[in-house]
Amino acid sequence: MAPDFDPAEMMDRFRHRAEAVRRRGLPPVEGPERQRFRQQAQLDYMDFAMLGDAVAVLEDGILTLTIDLRPRPEADDGEKRPGPDD
Repeated sequence: MAPDFDPAEMMDRFRHRAEAVRRRGLPPVEGPERQRFRQQAQLDYMDFAMLGDAVAVLEDGILTLTIDLRPRPEADDGEKRPGPDD
C-alpha cells in the first residue's frame, strides 16, 4: 500500500466515475448491441455510485468500506427523505 493512500480521495474518484458513466453517450450501435451497452452502463453506474457513497475506514492496513443499502424513508408527500449523508 502506498504511504500516501487516502481513502477519501479514492471515494471521490468512484463518485467521479459514476458521474462520467451517467453523462456518457451511447455509441452509434443498433439493436441488441445497443441494449447490452445500455445495460452495462447502468451496472457500471450503480457499482461506481455505491462505492462512491461508501464510508471508507483505513485501520491497521485494512480498508473497510461500509455501504448502507437500506431504503431511505419516504416523507408524508411520497418524496424520498434525504439520507444521513445528503
